[in-house]
Amino acid sequence: MPEHTLHCTLTLDLPRATVFDFFADAANLGRLAPPELSFAILTPLPIEMNEGALIEYRMKLHGFAFNWKTRISAWSPPDYFIDEQLEGPYRQWIHRHTFSDGPHGSTVVVDEVRFRLPMAPLGEAVYPMVSKQLERIFLYRQEAITAILLPGSDTSPEPIGTLDIV
Repeated sequence: MPEHTLHCTLTLDLPRATVFDFFADAANLGRLAPPELSFAILTPLPIEMNEGALIEYRMKLHGFAFNWKTRISAWSPPDYFIDEQLEGPYRQWIHRHTFSDGPHGSTVVVDEVRFRLPMAPLGEAVYPMVSKQLERIFLYRQEAITAILLPGSDTSPEPIGTLDIV
C-alpha cells in the first residue's frame, strides 16, 4: 500500500507568532473546512493544544458521516506541530504544519500530509477521486485562512502545491 504525500504552501503577510496562534486554537478548525463537510468538533472546547492532546471530530463526505480522532504527536510553537489520525477514514494520516519566517515579516505555512488509503489494494482504485477531493479541501482551507487572517486582502493564496505518490 503506497504512501501518498500532499504538500501545500501559503505565504501570509503576518508575523509567525500571529499565524501560529491562529492554528493553535482548535476552535478555528471548523472555520477552515468546506461547509459540505459538516465539520464539527466533538471534544469540548477550549482544547489545550500540546503534545498528546486528543481531538475528536465528526464530518460528512459524499453523504457518509464518520468520526475522526487525532493526536498532536509533536508540538513546537511557533515552528511546527504534527497531528496524526488515531481513528478515521485513512489507514494513515500524518499532517505536519510548519511555520517559518518569510520575506518582509511574512510567514510561510507549509502543510505536508503523508497518507495511506484504506483497504489496500482496492483503496488505491479511488486515489484519483481522493486526491481531487483533498486538493479542493486544501484550496478551500487556504482561501479561508487568507480571508480570516487578512480580511479585505486582494492577495490570492499561492497554488496548492503538489500532490504526489511517493
